[in-house]
Amino acid sequence: MNAIPPVAFPSGWRDLRVVLCHDWLNGMRGGERVLEWLCRGFPGAPVYTLLCKPDAISADIRAHPLRASWLQRVPGIQRWYRYFLPLFPGAIERLRAPDADLLISTSHCVAKGLVPPPGARHLCYCFTPMRYAWVFYEEYFGSNPLKKRILAPRLAKLREWDRRASDRVDRFVTLSRHVQDRIRRFYGRESAVVYPPVDTGFFTPAAVEPGGFDLVVSALVPYKCLDLAVRAYTWLEYPLKIVGTGTEYDRLRRLAGPSVQFLGWRSDEEIRDLYRRCRFLVFPGEEDFGIVPVEAQACGRPVVAFARGGVLETVRENVTGVFFKEQTDQALLAAIEVAAARRWDPAAIRAHAEQFGVQAFVDGMAREIGLCMDRRAG
Repeated sequence: MNAIPPVAFPSGWRDLRVVLCHDWLNGMRGGERVLEWLCRGFPGAPVYTLLCKPDAISADIRAHPLRASWLQRVPGIQRWYRYFLPLFPGAIERLRAPDADLLISTSHCVAKGLVPPPGARHLCYCFTPMRYAWVFYEEYFGSNPLKKRILAPRLAKLREWDRRASDRVDRFVTLSRHVQDRIRRFYGRESAVVYPPVDTGFFTPAAVEPGGFDLVVSALVPYKCLDLAVRAYTWLEYPLKIVGTGTEYDRLRRLAGPSVQFLGWRSDEEIRDLYRRCRFLVFPGEEDFGIVPVEAQACGRPVVAFARGGVLETVRENVTGVFFKEQTDQALLAAIEVAAARRWDPAAIRAHAEQFGVQAFVDGMAREIGLCMDRRAG
């Protein structure tokens, strides 16, 4: 982001010796935005990770001491790292963190498995228990026979390791009630919800007349279910713009009619402009939180979303968006028709999004860090 809103970090954070740990650093997605704000709150804290591509991460993260695992030295690892999944637990456990008061892991895979320094407390901001091992098996492996052959036989051991590694965490924080339930079921642990930071100081409405096209902003990968949107808008012959890159690009292009336009990668400024000008955002997949719908709402635009996952906590039905309850072309088309007929209030949509701003995230994390450290004193 170019514009950083004013944020008040707790003064007590300056007195903590903190180590940060993140699964891998090869891009700037929602998880990396969480880490980025923690890096701003704890300047100088070392960041431990499986592997790192410095030119793909923000300057705020890159300014910290970065410590990668032995996987960083494997030729071609940046392209093929997902095939090394069975080696991730051992790689994270071989890293040795320095003396610290607090380890904060931001984890959707193995970051929570970093062994805390002696005497340190461990707070895990858990994006989800390891998706590949517990949920979304077919979405990740079903269409790729090589991945399935290599990784599927090892999933039971990964689940066992993931459960054991959760015992190294003193306090869990997560990004939605949806994932809170998953942590309870898979780890047998309670967690607190602190919604991830959405830069509502950057994503703002503008004095432009919206309409003329609908919008998707997403990685082009199977579990996002973008084929639903492509088929629906091909049939509607209404303009749909798709921002993003990924492995599904060729397949989606073959499905698409002339009304569907693929824009590839776009800068934050370009995405903000698209949010402001679109009729509404279309979000056909299931996400644990889903930062994109909140960004669109921060720009005053409504959302058409599949009624499962984090959007049930971030979108108010008939106020900031419309839900469809089945992942079918017909259900999506019906929701599009409802959204197109409704008169939306951009100010009300924007006001709803403001509760997910950066300061709310920092305040929530300050509360949870305090509780985590108090446990040691007790």
